[in-house]
Amino acid sequence: MTHWQPRFSAADAAIIEQQRTCDGFFKISRLKIRHSLFEGGEIEVVREQFQRGDAVCVLLFDPDKDSIVLVEQFRVGALGRPGGPWLLELVAGIVEEGESAEEVALRESVEEAGVAIFDIVPITRYLPSAGGSDEYVDLLCARVDSSNVGGVHGLANEGEDILVHVLPFAEVCELVGNGTIDNAATIIAVQWLQLNQQQLLQRWGCV
Repeated sequence: MTHWQPRFSAADAAIIEQQRTCDGFFKISRLKIRHSLFEGGEIEVVREQFQRGDAVCVLLFDPDKDSIVLVEQFRVGALGRPGGPWLLELVAGIVEEGESAEEVALRESVEEAGVAIFDIVPITRYLPSAGGSDEYVDLLCARVDSSNVGGVHGLANEGEDILVHVLPFAEVCELVGNGTIDNAATIIAVQWLQLNQQQLLQRWGCV
């Protein structure tokens, strides 16, 4: 049982000045911030904050075939990646105003993979890059029937070109283990499933 508590709260930090420095597809603001120090007193610092909105990633698991549905697509942030900028990932999307994480998962599963999902299970919620980004990721797992899943999907008006793969769970675990799958959300979700597969199968009446 953990007894750790944070030393400070949201009340111990304040934005003094804010300037928008980039207002494109994503947004960046330069912030002057005052916050408390562990040894007493306060400090003022200037930091850039990448403001991209919250996201939802969903692990699509077919328990009957012991398979995972993943999507392959171009990622600009991976342009310098030795294996190239096409990543094997979870279905994912940005949360639009008024949407719940479950609604995003339902929408994006159809848009990106052409598949309906059932019984959405929360995995965790985390900050992928708190040193510079305000993004929170809701990580979910959902049941799918992967029998007729495949092909190329995505919204043409958003420049999406998404290839869908159905892979055995054991192979996906191997791809995580050897570093071929190198994006955080997919690694976390696959390792969660490795730890929780039996409980999930029991929940879904598969054992």
